[in-house]
Amino acid sequence: MDNNSQGSRGLKGGLGSLFGGGASEYSNAELAGVPLTGMSPISPYLNVDPRYLIQDTDEFIIPTGAKKLRGRFELAFFTIGSCCMTGAAFGAVNGLRMSLKETRDMAWSKPRNVQILNMVIRQGGSWANSLGCVALLYSGFGVAIEKARGAEDDINTIAAGTLTGTLIKSSGGLRSAARGGLAGLALSGAYALYNNWGHLTGSSSSSSSSRMY
Repeated sequence: MDNNSQGSRGLKGGLGSLFGGGASEYSNAELAGVPLTGMSPISPYLNVDPRYLIQDTDEFIIPTGAKKLRGRFELAFFTIGSCCMTGAAFGAVNGLRMSLKETRDMAWSKPRNVQILNMVIRQGGSWANSLGCVALLYSGFGVAIEKARGAEDDINTIAAGTLTGTLIKSSGGLRSAARGGLAGLALSGAYALYNNWGHLTGSSSSSSSSRMY
Protein backbone atom coordinates (compact mmCIF):
# COMPACT_ATOMS: atom_id res chain seq x y z
CA MET A 1 0.00 0.00 0.00
CA ASP A 2 2.80 2.36 0.91
CA ASN A 3 4.73 1.43 -2.19
CA ASN A 4 1.70 2.14 -4.37
CA SER A 5 1.11 5.53 -2.72
CA GLN A 6 4.77 6.51 -3.05
CA GLY A 7 4.78 5.44 -6.67
CA SER A 8 1.65 7.39 -7.46
CA ARG A 9 3.04 10.40 -5.60
CA GLY A 10 6.28 10.25 -7.58
CA LEU A 11 4.32 9.88 -10.82
CA LYS A 12 2.17 12.90 -9.97
CA GLY A 13 5.23 14.93 -8.98
CA GLY A 14 6.99 14.00 -12.20
CA LEU A 15 3.99 14.87 -14.37
CA GLY A 16 3.36 18.06 -12.38
CA SER A 17 6.93 19.23 -12.77
CA LEU A 18 6.85 18.33 -16.44
CA PHE A 19 3.69 20.29 -17.26
CA GLY A 20 4.08 22.96 -14.55
CA GLY A 21 0.86 22.06 -12.75
CA GLY A 22 2.17 20.11 -9.76
CA ALA A 23 1.71 21.47 -6.24
CA SER A 24 4.71 21.84 -3.93
CA GLU A 25 4.76 19.58 -0.88
CA TYR A 26 6.48 22.27 1.22
CA SER A 27 5.19 25.72 2.07
CA ASN A 28 7.16 28.95 1.68
CA ALA A 29 7.56 29.22 5.47
CA GLU A 30 9.21 25.82 5.59
CA LEU A 31 11.54 26.62 2.71
CA ALA A 32 12.51 30.07 4.07
CA GLY A 33 14.92 28.66 6.64
CA VAL A 34 16.63 26.17 4.35
CA PRO A 35 20.26 27.28 3.81
CA LEU A 36 21.67 27.49 0.31
CA THR A 37 25.03 25.99 1.28
CA GLY A 38 26.46 24.10 -1.61
CA MET A 39 23.82 25.41 -4.00
CA SER A 40 24.44 27.91 -6.75
CA PRO A 41 22.49 31.17 -6.22
CA ILE A 42 22.64 31.95 -9.93
CA SER A 43 19.18 32.05 -11.47
CA PRO A 44 18.88 29.65 -14.44
CA TYR A 45 16.44 32.04 -16.13
CA LEU A 46 18.22 35.40 -15.72
CA ASN A 47 21.81 34.15 -15.45
CA VAL A 48 22.42 36.71 -12.70
CA ASP A 49 22.76 36.54 -8.97
CA PRO A 50 19.33 37.41 -7.47
CA ARG A 51 21.03 39.02 -4.47
CA TYR A 52 22.14 41.91 -6.68
CA LEU A 53 18.51 42.64 -7.57
CA ILE A 54 17.57 43.46 -3.97
CA GLN A 55 17.35 47.22 -3.40
CA ASP A 56 18.00 48.36 0.16
CA THR A 57 17.17 52.02 -0.54
CA ASP A 58 13.96 53.63 -1.65
CA GLU A 59 13.62 54.22 -5.35
CA PHE A 60 11.58 57.09 -6.77
CA ILE A 61 10.19 57.30 -10.27
CA ILE A 62 11.22 60.45 -12.16
CA PRO A 63 8.96 61.59 -15.02
CA THR A 64 10.32 61.30 -18.53
CA GLY A 65 12.42 64.32 -19.45
CA ALA A 66 12.63 65.60 -15.87
CA LYS A 67 15.89 66.02 -13.99
CA LYS A 68 16.61 64.73 -10.53
CA LEU A 69 16.89 67.91 -8.50
CA ARG A 70 18.77 68.43 -5.28
CA GLY A 71 17.70 70.59 -2.40
CA ARG A 72 19.06 74.05 -1.71
CA PHE A 73 20.98 72.83 1.31
CA GLU A 74 22.81 70.27 -0.84
CA LEU A 75 23.48 72.84 -3.55
CA ALA A 76 24.72 75.42 -1.02
CA PHE A 77 28.12 73.75 -0.66
CA PHE A 78 28.60 73.54 -4.41
CA THR A 79 27.49 77.16 -4.86
CA ILE A 80 29.82 78.52 -2.18
CA GLY A 81 32.79 76.47 -3.36
CA SER A 82 32.33 77.34 -7.03
CA CYS A 83 31.97 81.05 -6.22
CA CYS A 84 35.15 80.99 -4.13
CA MET A 85 37.09 79.26 -6.89
CA THR A 86 35.71 81.60 -9.54
CA GLY A 87 36.57 84.64 -7.43
CA ALA A 88 40.07 83.34 -6.78
CA ALA A 89 40.69 82.74 -10.48
CA PHE A 90 39.30 86.11 -11.53
CA GLY A 91 41.19 87.91 -8.77
CA ALA A 92 44.44 86.20 -9.70
CA VAL A 93 44.08 87.30 -13.33
CA ASN A 94 43.17 90.82 -12.26
CA GLY A 95 46.11 90.93 -9.84
CA LEU A 96 48.47 89.80 -12.55
CA ARG A 97 47.17 92.52 -14.88
CA MET A 98 47.50 95.21 -12.22
CA SER A 99 50.95 94.10 -11.12
CA LEU A 100 52.29 93.99 -14.65
CA LYS A 101 50.93 97.48 -15.24
CA GLU A 102 52.43 98.88 -12.05
CA THR A 103 55.85 97.27 -12.53
CA ARG A 104 56.24 97.83 -16.26
CA ASP A 105 59.11 100.27 -15.64
CA MET A 106 61.02 97.74 -13.52
CA ALA A 107 63.41 95.19 -14.93
CA TRP A 108 62.71 91.51 -14.51
CA SER A 109 64.24 90.74 -11.15
CA LYS A 110 63.40 89.11 -7.84
CA PRO A 111 61.75 92.21 -6.31
CA ARG A 112 59.45 92.52 -9.31
CA ASN A 113 58.53 88.85 -9.17
CA VAL A 114 57.76 89.12 -5.46
CA GLN A 115 55.61 92.19 -6.04
CA ILE A 116 53.69 90.46 -8.83
CA LEU A 117 53.17 87.36 -6.68
CA ASN A 118 51.95 89.41 -3.73
CA MET A 119 49.47 91.29 -5.90
CA VAL A 120 48.14 88.07 -7.43
CA ILE A 121 47.65 86.44 -4.01
CA ARG A 122 46.07 89.55 -2.51
CA GLN A 123 43.60 90.07 -5.33
CA GLY A 124 42.76 86.38 -5.57
CA GLY A 125 42.01 86.13 -1.86
CA SER A 126 39.98 89.32 -1.84
CA TRP A 127 37.77 88.28 -4.76
CA ALA A 128 37.36 84.76 -3.39
CA ASN A 129 36.31 86.16 -0.02
CA SER A 130 33.84 88.60 -1.57
CA LEU A 131 32.12 86.12 -3.87
CA GLY A 132 32.16 83.46 -1.16
CA CYS A 133 30.32 85.80 1.24
CA VAL A 134 27.74 86.61 -1.44
CA ALA A 135 27.20 82.90 -2.14
CA LEU A 136 26.95 82.16 1.59
CA LEU A 137 24.28 84.83 2.12
CA TYR A 138 22.36 83.78 -0.97
CA SER A 139 22.40 80.10 0.02
CA GLY A 140 21.44 80.88 3.61
CA PHE A 141 18.49 83.03 2.54
CA GLY A 142 17.42 80.41 0.02
CA VAL A 143 17.42 77.58 2.56
CA ALA A 144 15.59 79.70 5.14
CA ILE A 145 12.90 80.79 2.66
CA GLU A 146 12.46 77.22 1.41
CA LYS A 147 11.94 75.94 4.96
CA ALA A 148 9.57 78.78 5.79
CA ARG A 149 7.41 78.40 2.67
CA GLY A 150 7.65 74.62 2.43
CA ALA A 151 8.09 74.80 -1.34
CA GLU A 152 10.94 75.01 -3.82
CA ASP A 153 10.40 77.26 -6.84
CA ASP A 154 11.72 80.38 -8.53
CA ILE A 155 10.16 82.63 -5.91
CA ASN A 156 12.78 81.42 -3.43
CA THR A 157 15.56 82.22 -5.89
CA ILE A 158 14.31 85.76 -6.58
CA ALA A 159 13.63 86.49 -2.91
CA ALA A 160 17.05 85.17 -1.84
CA GLY A 161 18.82 87.27 -4.49
CA THR A 162 16.92 90.41 -3.52
CA LEU A 163 17.63 89.97 0.19
CA THR A 164 21.30 89.25 -0.50
CA GLY A 165 21.77 92.43 -2.53
CA THR A 166 19.91 94.48 0.06
CA LEU A 167 21.99 93.16 2.97
CA ILE A 168 25.31 93.60 1.20
CA LYS A 169 24.62 97.26 0.37
CA SER A 170 22.82 98.06 3.62
CA SER A 171 25.92 99.63 5.18
CA GLY A 172 25.74 102.52 2.68
CA GLY A 173 22.29 103.68 3.74
CA LEU A 174 18.72 103.15 2.65
CA ARG A 175 19.24 104.29 -0.92
CA SER A 176 22.28 102.06 -1.34
CA ALA A 177 20.37 99.11 0.11
CA ALA A 178 17.53 99.74 -2.34
CA ARG A 179 19.96 99.78 -5.26
CA GLY A 180 21.52 96.54 -4.02
CA GLY A 181 18.11 94.93 -3.71
CA LEU A 182 17.20 95.96 -7.26
CA ALA A 183 20.49 94.58 -8.54
CA GLY A 184 19.90 91.29 -6.71
CA LEU A 185 16.34 91.17 -8.03
CA ALA A 186 17.54 91.70 -11.60
CA LEU A 187 20.28 89.07 -11.39
CA SER A 188 18.13 86.44 -9.68
CA GLY A 189 15.25 87.15 -12.07
CA ALA A 190 17.55 86.71 -15.06
CA TYR A 191 18.84 83.46 -13.58
CA ALA A 192 15.30 82.16 -13.03
CA LEU A 193 14.35 83.15 -16.58
CA TYR A 194 17.42 81.34 -17.92
CA ASN A 195 16.51 78.16 -16.04
CA ASN A 196 12.93 78.21 -17.35
CA TRP A 197 13.73 79.39 -20.86
CA GLY A 198 13.48 75.92 -22.35
CA HIS A 199 10.17 75.28 -20.64
CA LEU A 200 8.78 78.65 -21.75
CA THR A 201 9.86 78.24 -25.36
CA GLY A 202 8.57 74.66 -25.41
CA SER A 203 5.18 75.67 -24.04
CA SER A 204 4.90 78.59 -26.46
CA SER A 205 5.80 76.42 -29.45
CA SER A 206 3.34 73.71 -28.38
CA SER A 207 0.55 76.29 -27.94
CA SER A 208 1.25 77.81 -31.37
CA SER A 209 1.22 74.39 -33.01
CA SER A 210 -2.06 73.54 -31.29
CA ARG A 211 -3.56 76.79 -32.61
CA MET A 212 -2.44 75.88 -36.12
CA TYR A 213 -4.29 72.61 -35.99
